[in-house]
Amino acid sequence: MKLRKISSLKYFAAIAGALLVLAAPALAGPPLICHSIDIGTASSLPWTSPGWNLTGQETYDANHLVTDTLALLTANTPVLVRMETLRRATLYAQHRTATAKELLARLDSRTHDYPRDALAAFDFGYLAESYKQASWLAQHTNWLKSSAAAGPEMKANPGLGVDGFAWVKKAISMRGQDAEMEFAAALMTPEGSQKEHNEHLQKAMAGAKNDPLLARNIAKRFSKEVAMAPSPSTCPVTRAPTSKFVPPARYPS
Repeated sequence: MKLRKISSLKYFAAIAGALLVLAAPALAGPPLICHSIDIGTASSLPWTSPGWNLTGQETYDANHLVTDTLALLTANTPVLVRMETLRRATLYAQHRTATAKELLARLDSRTHDYPRDALAAFDFGYLAESYKQASWLAQHTNWLKSSAAAGPEMKANPGLGVDGFAWVKKAISMRGQDAEMEFAAALMTPEGSQKEHNEHLQKAMAGAKNDPLLARNIAKRFSKEVAMAPSPSTCPVTRAPTSKFVPPARYPS
């Protein structure tokens, strides 16, 4: 029995090591925008597109985006659902700069109203980094051109000057052990911070043992199999940006 337990531990360690070798997200494109989060049957902003991006045929009234997004980000909303909701909100706000700024300002206001609320810090930081990545896409690719247009693309970055990654790390420090936040941090880790990325990923993997939905998302983002055969719902691997993709915290304004 003891030998079997030791073998199981060695097996798990081997799997963990293999995933950590693939430290950077295996799928192409900015990780917070070009790859949806699997939230199962949870409620989020309306989404009818079969892929990661809007099709331009959506009927959702984005005039309600700020109100709807804030209503979804309750104290009981899981972190994975928050991540996908903020990803969708970023895409809906691409051609509505005033709306994008208002949403970020409202989330910023929450951090002042509730300074010890880890979820408020997380939402503000995650949205700011999502804006940075979407702004990069708008400037350097045509992947967002098919989105429903109601004005110019969000080339002026509303998240400029906000260190979203630092806010997410602050949220983790306030919340304590939260594997889903660790997963978010692993996706956001700036280039050149391999050790820090591995630490966030290890903690996310440890929590995923009791969180099947998180486990599915980790496998989707970091498994070698997915890297070899990308899902059609991701940014086109064969049509990479002509400008080099710049990881979080180094996006141009």
